[in-house]
Amino acid sequence: MMSELKKKINYTVVCVNEFANKFNIASKEAFIYLYNHKGIEFIKEHYDVEHTLSLDDAVEDLTTVCRNNGGGY
Repeated sequence: MMSELKKKINYTVVCVNEFANKFNIASKEAFIYLYNHKGIEFIKEHYDVEHTLSLDDAVEDLTTVCRNNGGGY
C-alpha cells in the first residue's frame, strides 16, 4: 500500500504536469512558477480536498492561487 506522503508527492507531480500542459510550458518551469507563487504550498496544505476534485479544477485552483500571489499565468 502506498504511503500518504508518496500519494501527496505523486499528486503534486501530476498537478505540476497538468499545469505545464495547460500553459504549454516545461514541467520544470511549471514547478518553479508554482513554487514561487505558493501553488506547491497550496497543494500541500489542501491535498485532502484538492485530490478529490478533477484535475481541471485543481489546475484552476492553482492558477487562482498563483495569480493572487503575483503570478502571471
